[in-house]
Amino acid sequence: MENPGSTRRDFGPARAALDIEFRKVGKVFASRKGQFEVLRDFDLEVRKGEFLAIVGPSGSGKSTVLNLMAGLDTPTSGTVACHGHPITGVNSEIGYLTQHDSLMPWLTVEDNVAVPLEIRGIPKAERRERVRRMLADVGLGGFEHHHPNQLSGGMRKRAMLARTLIYDPPTLLMDEPFGPLDAQLKVVLQADLMRLWNATGKTVVFVTHDIVEAITLADRVIVLSHRPSRIKLDEAIAIGRPREVHEARFAPGFEDHYRRLWSAIEIGGAEKTP
Repeated sequence: MENPGSTRRDFGPARAALDIEFRKVGKVFASRKGQFEVLRDFDLEVRKGEFLAIVGPSGSGKSTVLNLMAGLDTPTSGTVACHGHPITGVNSEIGYLTQHDSLMPWLTVEDNVAVPLEIRGIPKAERRERVRRMLADVGLGGFEHHHPNQLSGGMRKRAMLARTLIYDPPTLLMDEPFGPLDAQLKVVLQADLMRLWNATGKTVVFVTHDIVEAITLADRVIVLSHRPSRIKLDEAIAIGRPREVHEARFAPGFEDHYRRLWSAIEIGGAEKTP
């Protein structure tokens, strides 16, 4: 659905600038009650270095889209490609931060964050130095030898983000990573994410149920319809950068973006008013 009220950015030659592409993707799941279709003829382009947010009603396939990007699931029809190549298995070009706490309780913060480097055969001395720098970047310097049960909820999220970023994936997928946190902590972690994104230029695909969060963080927000899902609205966010996350909602144009996104989401969805 075209939005005449948005200003679209010129990203240059389309294919050269693409990170992830969905071409006529369909996804059907089987259950004891039969088959149900989540995506149908789904097209999407994610541009390199872009911060894309995905919102939509519960059950519209937001997590399915991320799983297809990660290579954790396969399309029933159509093609999902990363950097111009079809995704045929686990996608090593992405880091995936889910909403679930996946820290291993028997490992220290340092050892949890080092796991992806250990899998890749990075020597121990180099692992320790890279982990030390990464923990400092996410505000966990000095907590290397703590265990997950000694950390607050926000610190655990930071540790998970550090583990996701430690092997420097060019693309970062985030599935409602701040959903269960209180409002104040959410703003702090949003600011941390903005700082890291500005510093690295990574592509980010961010699923959220919070329209305010989507507008605050993203270059572009897409709204999914009820399943079988399609893109109901593709909204370029015309708010300048850099952004202060606690001030973005007062920026000119924020309320216009909010109204358009809200009107595109069917009332059965779980989005909340600001």
